[in-house]
Amino acid sequence: MIQTFNLTKVYNITEGIEIHALNDVNIEIKKGEFVSVMGPSGSGKTTLLNMIGALDNPTSGIVYINRTNIAHMNDKQLTNLRLKEIGFIFQFYNLVPVLSAYENVELPMLFAGRAKQEIERNVNKFLNLVGLSEKKDYLPSELSGGEQQRVAIARALCNEPSILIADEPTGELDTKMGMEIIKLLRELNVELNQTILMVTHDPTIGALAERMLKMRDGKIIDTVITNN
Repeated sequence: MIQTFNLTKVYNITEGIEIHALNDVNIEIKKGEFVSVMGPSGSGKTTLLNMIGALDNPTSGIVYINRTNIAHMNDKQLTNLRLKEIGFIFQFYNLVPVLSAYENVELPMLFAGRAKQEIERNVNKFLNLVGLSEKKDYLPSELSGGEQQRVAIARALCNEPSILIADEPTGELDTKMGMEIIKLLRELNVELNQTILMVTHDPTIGALAERMLKMRDGKIIDTVITNN
């Protein structure tokens, strides 16, 4: 579960000039929900993800992940949270170019200190789940954009996190490939009861989530139930 209370992020640009990237944001996302966040550039979407993903600290307010106030965590605990409880999917894939698909997926498990047998089982499991088991030895340069994003999704899932955070996961893909990636995320959401929080600028993509949060000027201005 994800909860935020009065979440605020203020950037001091110069003396006397402040930008409120987030302004008293209150949300609750239950386990197994697929929620999209939409809004124009600069509305606070990515800042919200960064706060929930423990990649940045709020100016004020509270973030709870699985009923724990992450502000009370030390650096080691936050690192473990990001490794084990939260999986990240980025717009630009962020794959290591000299590593194979298999090696890219196993990286978070190596960092988490998982056993060799467990690593092998999970890497093969999730590469198969995203339909790339036959290309596990391919380098990123040998894969299409959609295939690279599938590797990134498998990597995000390999430590079996309770939450998937996806920042514009279809932003670098054409419409057809983008829809395939969203279909895959929906399947993961249903089959694994995977909690997913996704930022997108595309209303067609955003509407495929169960619930859509609309942002403007650092605030949630509307919530739409999509009935998906």
